[in-house]
Amino acid sequence: MRKLSKKSRVTAAVAGVALVAVGGGAAYAYWTTTGSGSGAATNSAGGGTVTLHATFAGGLAPGNSVPVSYTADNSTTSSTVVGALSANVTTNVTACLPDWFEVTAVTTNSPVAAGATGTSVGSGVLKFKDVAVNQDACKSAIVTVNVGSL
Repeated sequence: MRKLSKKSRVTAAVAGVALVAVGGGAAYAYWTTTGSGSGAATNSAGGGTVTLHATFAGGLAPGNSVPVSYTADNSTTSSTVVGALSANVTTNVTACLPDWFEVTAVTTNSPVAAGATGTSVGSGVLKFKDVAVNQDACKSAIVTVNVGSL
């Protein structure tokens, strides 16, 4: 057998690598198939319940009014939206009538993030009506604004 020159050996090596690279001398076997599948998970049960707060200054007298701020705390793991608010007044003195007070609550679909506290959800006004009767029973009474979401 004849000896190959250095140039011939390099050419033969390159040709061999090229043949392997393009699949020469290698065989592939495979199966064809079809398939389908699906996945499922349960969504959150919803935003849950938020805790609403009404904040306003004290010291009301007949004929006066103060602004009210409404905030929400959301201790759940889902964000939620607080819709329309409803508010009413109660007092700790039976003779200090809740009808002597007027409170408003204005809001528009306020988002409250999961875990958020003190998120502003609306505002309003608390008014101590000046009626034509003695309202002394309301002196030093505790006035509470109860707020709910509709």
